[in-house]
Amino acid sequence: MRSVYMDSASTSFPKAPGVGKAMADSIDQVGGSAGRGAYAGAAAAAGLAMEARERLASLVNAPDARNVIFTAGATAALNQLLKGLLRPGDRVLTSPLEHNAVLRPLHQLERRGVRLEYLPCDEAGRLDMEAAETLITSSARAVALTHASNVSGALMPVAEIGRLCREKGVFLLVDGAQTAGVLPIDMTAMAIDGLALAGHKGLLGPQGIGALVVNDALATALSPLVAGGIGSASDSLDMPSFLPDRFEAGTLNLPGICGLNAALRYLEAEGHALRAREAALTRHLVGRLAELEEDGVRILGPNDPFAPRAGVVSVDFTGRDNAEMAFLLEEKYGIATRCGLHCASAAHRVLGSFPQGAVRFSVGPFVTFEDIDYVQGAVYSLLSR
Repeated sequence: MRSVYMDSASTSFPKAPGVGKAMADSIDQVGGSAGRGAYAGAAAAAGLAMEARERLASLVNAPDARNVIFTAGATAALNQLLKGLLRPGDRVLTSPLEHNAVLRPLHQLERRGVRLEYLPCDEAGRLDMEAAETLITSSARAVALTHASNVSGALMPVAEIGRLCREKGVFLLVDGAQTAGVLPIDMTAMAIDGLALAGHKGLLGPQGIGALVVNDALATALSPLVAGGIGSASDSLDMPSFLPDRFEAGTLNLPGICGLNAALRYLEAEGHALRAREAALTRHLVGRLAELEEDGVRILGPNDPFAPRAGVVSVDFTGRDNAEMAFLLEEKYGIATRCGLHCASAAHRVLGSFPQGAVRFSVGPFVTFEDIDYVQGAVYSLLSR
């Protein structure tokens, strides 16, 4: 049976060439931990970590490599951003299109006295910029916003929101899990103060590694959530004041960092072509699925193939059970998708797919146009029964 992987929004597969080897080499050959010694193995580990920092800093136009903080993933980065910044009485704005990695920490903070407000979106998941201009005022401490919905793939106007935030002295915190490596991110041009990244999605690296990228102003305002050994400033019981050490307590995930570094090296060489190809694949996917609207396929969010979006297209099979359709797509055709609420039930409420959820198709750079035609044929065949 043919195998078609359409779940890159969860995790990329296959990984970039060289990722597995780089991870194995870090275990078999390096033999040290970054910041935990002056011998050759520890120095090699620190050098490998710095290579990855520099590549990430270049990718998102961060202020400096030291502003790149390694985390266990985007969720850990977002928790550090939100819980390290917001205090009782602070006002924070977000959107209903957010992943639970944003909404659940904010819900916890709301219970502790943080004032949470939502920027309105229409039924297609488009942010209401007129309302945003009214709601984003100097009384807000921060705006937390996804760069692209993990349900519809629709892009948020991050640069425009960043301009508003900068004018009002408000921090902009961005969830870049769905866009890093897929779409350009420029922290300076987009006025992003804090950016959360996942290594295992569009960056084509392994699971269990991500990054938090902060500018100096936000770093000064953040309190570390985790305290412990860094390998520096060990004479003090306080966490260091300098980056990245202030937010990197504990031993770094060197195999994950090395795998991510290999993926970033690949993206440096092939990223422009991969992004163009993935955009074309996404347009083709939207177009082919849109052909089946009369057969009971409802695309969530914008159904214009040329609308700006990440490589995520979710559909609600209006006459069928979505979970059954996802099951049959894999069982009979070898097509892997993601069915359910995608850790974003609020987004499904906005998009009109709650509580039934949707079947999400998400492309990666190694999918082919023939794969997408095969997906459309499989969907049509199942709906015709």
